[in-house]
Amino acid sequence: MDFKARHLQLLLADQPFDFEETALALFSYQAEHNRLYRDYLQHLGRDPGQISQLEDIPFLPIEFFKTHEVKTGSFEPEVNFYSSGTTQMTRSRHQVASLDWYLHTTQRIFESFYGPITDYVVLALLPSYLEQGGSSLVAMVDYFMKQSGQQEEGFYLRNHDQLLQTVKGARRRGKKVLLMGVSYALLDWADELKGQEDFIGVTIMETGGMKGRRREMIREELHAYLKQGFGVEAIHSEYGMTELLSQAYSLGDGLFHPGYTLRVLLRDLNDPFDFRPGIRSGGINIIDLANVDSCAFIETKDIGRLKPDGTFEVLGRFDNSDIRGCNLLIA
Repeated sequence: MDFKARHLQLLLADQPFDFEETALALFSYQAEHNRLYRDYLQHLGRDPGQISQLEDIPFLPIEFFKTHEVKTGSFEPEVNFYSSGTTQMTRSRHQVASLDWYLHTTQRIFESFYGPITDYVVLALLPSYLEQGGSSLVAMVDYFMKQSGQQEEGFYLRNHDQLLQTVKGARRRGKKVLLMGVSYALLDWADELKGQEDFIGVTIMETGGMKGRRREMIREELHAYLKQGFGVEAIHSEYGMTELLSQAYSLGDGLFHPGYTLRVLLRDLNDPFDFRPGIRSGGINIIDLANVDSCAFIETKDIGRLKPDGTFEVLGRFDNSDIRGCNLLIA
């Protein structure tokens, strides 16, 4: 059995595993078999054989997904996921060897926090993602809808009246409702509702993204506005991006809980290779063990705060970073 097969078998098993040991083994594999990552390490003068802890691993800047193929090994991608963006922006591309692997990972992570997807009617207000195509978020939500076995229409653009009737119908039948929406679209609907409808019992989950349609808002302000508009006590959030196959979820408390394949490390805001303990806030680096066919070690443009238990907050983005789809909230 080759390394990739053993790695996937480990992640597929419903058993605990040593995250650091698994990540270091994946690093060694990708340092050898990912041409771009290997060249990047050589450019930095880093010897993979001298890497013995997670804090020693160089993380690949996320911009490379816009300009290069980020592939481990040789394969024809089953699907290409693209980041959202305007016509003036170069969209990131994530070449995915197995769509089933991505979908399995997303469902397992979601259910670890929210329970069986079959308990939900899944609805989505994701107009910009639907219009541009190639979205990993749309693929995930579409899969959730199919797995739930629901009969209701799931995706909506701007037909809020029909969406409201679908929510009400599902609640009358005693079903849990999960409404996932890009931030600006949820805000537009909240403006119309003005707290006149009762969404108690509906899980409203924002996925970030103003797309230049509305002014930027800090997360607390956004959630306060949405809570008032929808008449709910909490707003949930999903943290994911084109370059990752795993997600983290905020369960309404503003803290993101990483999935079992995900871990966050913070780097110094001015030195991307400084991971010294005790950094209060810094750039978010992500280890995604599900990224076996691309790169598992990603230096994002998000700024965050890390808690001792591994949960994290997203505080904003670096000033010189592009406006991207999943994390547009600023500090």
